[in-house]
Amino acid sequence: MNALSANSKTIKGVVPISPAAARLQRSLAFLVVTLPFIGVGIATARIFLYGVNWWEIAIFVGMYVVCVSGVSMGSHRHFAHRAFQAHPRVRSVLGAMGSMAAQGPLAYWVAQHRRHHVYSDLPGDPHSPHLHGGGVVGMLRGFWHSHIGWLFSDETADWIHFAHDILKDPQAFRIHQRYFWWATIGLVLPTALGALATGTLTGAWLGFLWGGLVRIFALNHASWCVGSVCHLFGKRPFETHDHSANNFWVALFTFGEGLQNNHHAFPSSAAHGLNWREPDFSIIVIRVLERLGLVWDVNFPSPQAIAKARKAPA
Repeated sequence: MNALSANSKTIKGVVPISPAAARLQRSLAFLVVTLPFIGVGIATARIFLYGVNWWEIAIFVGMYVVCVSGVSMGSHRHFAHRAFQAHPRVRSVLGAMGSMAAQGPLAYWVAQHRRHHVYSDLPGDPHSPHLHGGGVVGMLRGFWHSHIGWLFSDETADWIHFAHDILKDPQAFRIHQRYFWWATIGLVLPTALGALATGTLTGAWLGFLWGGLVRIFALNHASWCVGSVCHLFGKRPFETHDHSANNFWVALFTFGEGLQNNHHAFPSSAAHGLNWREPDFSIIVIRVLERLGLVWDVNFPSPQAIAKARKAPA
């Protein structure tokens, strides 16, 4: 039991879970971490032995784009931060895409993320790298915890405290309830695409491998870097109470989520990239949807707010 777990009863919105639930949570976390890793090992061996076909890469890229968009625009910016309003069908599509990423049911995802913002890099943050001692050993322990170790915790965010709106919203709650159905679709779809591309069972297996296991591995580690790498390394143009930083490469592969310092300075902003040099594919899509009338009330910080929050030159 880590220090946070021992003190969870004293941290508002952080609750211990029963031993049975903890075992189930750790078992699911173990599968989410190890099975995609095994898949990457198999895919790597196949590349050296047989090469890789264009359609395998296409299925991987297609599924990655769909799922990272669902997490970034759906789970994060729309549902967790309410950075824009959306047509019910758009909400359903974003919720389904985010669920296909296999990062947990919607209420769980939203609650953990909002908890992260409330306690960012303080006791109560589910995945801070800064609460595990000093020196190189402390940094390595913190990195491990913030990247993967937090998945095996024996406490969690209270859904009623942090995600009450998700539980009360009929459409959002249906998305939450259908999580395992959509996560399964996220594996069945690339399998079917592989079968269609080749007309063989081998093609189906390779579709599952690249669009399922390899995609989950790549997307999960990119997402986990937001909590680990982006609270250790990067630029910090804005004054925040935490160690959040903008990391270009994490932002590139997460469609803007790696611009953590910008996001923590303006959490309700639909845009994480605040200038053209900061990669944020998600806001481009949101702007297109806004022009089509499918989303509205899109939040952006004013130039005055940006100037006020920006650090003074050293």
